[in-house]
Amino acid sequence: MSASMVRATVRAVSKRRILPTRAALILTPSAVNKIRILLQNKPEYIGLKVGVRTRGCNGLTYTLEYTKDKEKSDEEVLQDGVRVFIEKKAQLTLLGTEMDFVESKLSSEFVFNNPNIKGTCGCGESFNI
Repeated sequence: MSASMVRATVRAVSKRRILPTRAALILTPSAVNKIRILLQNKPEYIGLKVGVRTRGCNGLTYTLEYTKDKEKSDEEVLQDGVRVFIEKKAQLTLLGTEMDFVESKLSSEFVFNNPNIKGTCGCGESFNI
């Protein structure tokens, strides 16, 4: 065998469970309904875009905005007819996150339940990973 040749062996493995992949972002039914309502009277927009910005007392904060098109580097999440796009900078920080919409007597807001966060500020608006 010459020095430029590499040998590889292939083996069939039986009874191996296929592990499910983690979704980039999971939307709760409440979040889906709220996004649908927000986009209902805005036909020029195709969905919401989620991003992260350096801001706040703990490092990063989420941003939400309407979007008219999908950027080349955006990750698209399509769930129950609703489209959410994740900016490239936010993709790794949001991996496996659940996006919820919570309404109370005093406020209504989108809440991100993120398993990747190492710490948050006291008010809950900024985080670090």
